[in-house]
Amino acid sequence: MSAGVSLPGEASHSRAVSIRYFNLYRIVVASAFAIFGGVFSFGQKAPEIFLVTIIAYWVMAFAFFLLHAGSPHYGERSLGLQTALDIVMLSVFMYASGGFRSGVPFLMMTSIAGAGLIGHGRMVLGAASLATLAVLGDQVFRVLTDNDSQVDFSQAAIVCVGFFAVAVVARMLARRALANEALARLRGFDLARQLQVNARIIEDMQDGVVVVDDAGVVRQVNPRAGDLLGVALQTGDRVAERVPELASSVLLEKSPESVQLVAALTGKTLHVRRVMIDEGRDGSDTLLYLEDMDRVQAQAQQIKLAALGRLTANIAHEIRNPLSAVSHAGELLLEEKRQDVQERLVRIIRDNAARIERMVRDVLELGRRDRLTVESLDAAQFCRSFVDEFSIPAPQVAQLVRLELEEHVMLNFDRVHLYQILANLLGNASRYCSGTPGSICLSARAQDERRVLIAIRDDGPGIAIEDRAKVFEPFFTSDPKGTGLGLFMARELADANGAELSLLEAPGGAEFHLIARRTA
Repeated sequence: MSAGVSLPGEASHSRAVSIRYFNLYRIVVASAFAIFGGVFSFGQKAPEIFLVTIIAYWVMAFAFFLLHAGSPHYGERSLGLQTALDIVMLSVFMYASGGFRSGVPFLMMTSIAGAGLIGHGRMVLGAASLATLAVLGDQVFRVLTDNDSQVDFSQAAIVCVGFFAVAVVARMLARRALANEALARLRGFDLARQLQVNARIIEDMQDGVVVVDDAGVVRQVNPRAGDLLGVALQTGDRVAERVPELASSVLLEKSPESVQLVAALTGKTLHVRRVMIDEGRDGSDTLLYLEDMDRVQAQAQQIKLAALGRLTANIAHEIRNPLSAVSHAGELLLEEKRQDVQERLVRIIRDNAARIERMVRDVLELGRRDRLTVESLDAAQFCRSFVDEFSIPAPQVAQLVRLELEEHVMLNFDRVHLYQILANLLGNASRYCSGTPGSICLSARAQDERRVLIAIRDDGPGIAIEDRAKVFEPFFTSDPKGTGLGLFMARELADANGAELSLLEAPGGAEFHLIARRTA
């Protein structure tokens, strides 16, 4: 898969073609004068000069055509000479045909315009000046030699002004063409470079890429696709013949957009995703992405093992401290005889044991994050029931919570997971709020047609700016009695349900947003 563009060569070729057509135009004009000159009364003033000029013009036009065919660069170098000879020959035709009234000057305008466009405007004003001298000179010569009463310098001047008007327009068009050509060349270089970069990226992709047309013929393919399929696909191969399992699974008209298949030659499990490319003049193409599921599963396993290793190390570190406190308090308890000291040591043992128990419970809950049963829940009804149930062991919480609920908003969530998330958030809010009635706001509303927003906001001191990025990290806590797994577990449970839990950067207090999927 490669790309390349050679714009300078294409531009030179295009100009050579234009010069060739210009030479053909001369041959056509000379032939038309020779064939139809008598019909349109050309050359009546001086028939012999007219005949000789026709022959000379035709020979000159044919010679320029042959010389340009032998060397395209010759036409560019001699374009000024060709244009001058055009005007000279046409001036002789004009004299032999009775002057500028014969219509020959209009052919001069054509030559001037053609020379200006092909020559990029470099010689067009000189050609217009030469044509002007020819027309005015013909008029002066007629006055001096023939005493022609029909000589009209005003009309001749108008024709000469037309020469320069055509020259100026041709020059402007030529400059515009040059600017467009330069822009096209620059964009062509950028496109060629981009195509080369894209081709290199596709070749180095870990996924296989195959482009197939309507007939099932490979149009493009990267090396990785051959490694995954075990077949060295080439442009022009028929997929049905080289990789039958790929054609039968993906290229059928009613096949799904993505499918998993096993490559017959390599035994690899591949996830194949099909993307239809817009139809063009040659029909539509199908883009196939081949993903090695074995590699994906291996990467996922590595990530899980790495996360498990970090979590295990953190758990061991966090459990060591309360275990040390329990062990030390137990040793002191054996030696201590005073009742009040014994009670304090027993309380230390009980508190640290409870802390270890909470930590183990949170870790077990985290391990069950993927065991979910998604239901369609009424957000307002669930929040009311949650507050009532949460307030049973702590009735004072019910007075702290102010509900702002939008009715009949349904969301998709596991009921147990949603309760655990809200319990963590409400527990933190009740711990840090001011304690006045309504100091915690629990709201639920539809954010848009696809999402539901549940927010918990308190009026406490809020979370320090330097700690906001760490609140969802495991074992980060500002509560000496906390495990630091509450918010971490809440976000993990939200992710398992396809939801998003975030801390809003709002002044004063702490505000958490849970954005869940809305029931269609």
